[in-house]
Amino acid sequence: MKMKPKFLFLVAIVATLFVNTQGVFADPAGDRIKVKVVVVSMFERGESRGDLPGELQLWLERLDFDNEFSFPMGEEPLYMTDDGVMVTMTGGGIPNATSSIMALGMDPRFDFSHSYWLVAGIAGGDPADVSLGSAAWARHVVDGDLAYEIDGREIPDSWPYGMIPLDAKKPTKMAAELNPDRRPSTIAFSLNEGLVDWAFSITRDLDLGDSPGIAAYRKAYVGYPAGQRPPFVTIGDNLSSSTYWHGAMLNEWANDWVPLYAGEEASFMTSDMEDSGIMTALHRLGRAQRVNTQRVLVLRTVSNYTMPPDSESAVWSKAQPYPDNGIPSFEAAFIVGNTVVQALLDGWESYQHALPSSDDVAQ
Repeated sequence: MKMKPKFLFLVAIVATLFVNTQGVFADPAGDRIKVKVVVVSMFERGESRGDLPGELQLWLERLDFDNEFSFPMGEEPLYMTDDGVMVTMTGGGIPNATSSIMALGMDPRFDFSHSYWLVAGIAGGDPADVSLGSAAWARHVVDGDLAYEIDGREIPDSWPYGMIPLDAKKPTKMAAELNPDRRPSTIAFSLNEGLVDWAFSITRDLDLGDSPGIAAYRKAYVGYPAGQRPPFVTIGDNLSSSTYWHGAMLNEWANDWVPLYAGEEASFMTSDMEDSGIMTALHRLGRAQRVNTQRVLVLRTVSNYTMPPDSESAVWSKAQPYPDNGIPSFEAAFIVGNTVVQALLDGWESYQHALPSSDDVAQ
């Protein structure tokens, strides 16, 4: 049977699209722009330059991001330095974060095959472990949205909170009570421990400064020695949830939930609204050999506490503005994050092929 011209035209279009799409997957390098480090920010306050900073602005103002690329599938253009550092902004919340990173990872203009990914943004912090303006490197990222929830006013008196694992009938902190066959595949991610230890080893002694607002605010956290310290750098794990939760009872849930899914050695320290989405996208991209998921770092800096001081209610605490407008946490994200970025660039001849380790740090 002879095919009609219109049909032949459609076949040609489909064949062209197939070839182009296959090219994107089949040749992950090609002539693409090689990216050494991707700095992932989540949100900005106002303009990207020149006003009150959010997570993106300090990077743009303090490094030479002279190259700008249109990125309609994201929330902001992509910015790059001449020496291979890219900064992107995902938008707030897990859906934005997941879709933005997936779109970036599939962008045919860039080669991410040797890239390091640095998530650098603000977070809530558990006053039992960290203080305002402090920075925590995560070894584990755990999702807090994949759960059952019953309103706290309807739970039994014996329950500590209304958050329940998907395969359980009541709250638990015992992993042995969960059915591993029903564990969601995107509920917990472990980062490369050696890379995290290296990042911590070169930043642990950084002076993050202090400021009157955060110094005054933390005094209310009597009985929380870590929460009353001036800002410092530490290692601590991350709970990611699009729901901005707050309060002592949910803080207890977070402390139970993170080791429940990430292992007994995991310790909840910071809460955010994007990182499980970012990690989900990166791991999908890893399956397609677009990125190396062993080259991911998650840095969260404390803008607010996840629970009130004992003298106040959760409602009061949640209504308080971030002390010093959150500026100490934005500064810490840049100071700590950029220390790692510059170290990766300085050692690129080695680090493009092999991960850095704490053994690389001069004693």
